[in-house]
Amino acid sequence: MKKVKVAYVCIHNSCRSQMAEALTKKYYGDFFEVYSGGTETKPQINQDAVNVIKKFHDVDMNLTQHSKLVDDLPQELDVLVTMGCAVECPFIPTQHREDWGLDDPTGLPEQAFIDTMHLIEEKIKDLKERIENKIIKLT
Repeated sequence: MKKVKVAYVCIHNSCRSQMAEALTKKYYGDFFEVYSGGTETKPQINQDAVNVIKKFHDVDMNLTQHSKLVDDLPQELDVLVTMGCAVECPFIPTQHREDWGLDDPTGLPEQAFIDTMHLIEEKIKDLKERIENKIIKLT
């Protein structure tokens, strides 16, 4: 089976979308081809997000990922997930698009990052199940 191309997009591609990319690669890399991007970039990924993902999932995003623009995403995606940016993301061709409406935990205590991470974990699992069960129809 061909992997489903999924991209996670938020403003700076430094926190939520990076967490989603890391978790999807680790747990569902056999199902998804994973990307992330932002309408702007930061010099480095949010270090609070890096620390939480390292602590709970033993993935060092500083070694495996970097902040990227949406222009760097593949031209053809199956699924585009916006993280809840409160901005209009640019048009990106895709078969399915959804917004997860996640608040940005930047500047908040560690627990906000942990809560966001858990929400992302649940949403990734749900997305995969909806695709497998053909609730989301991809060609």
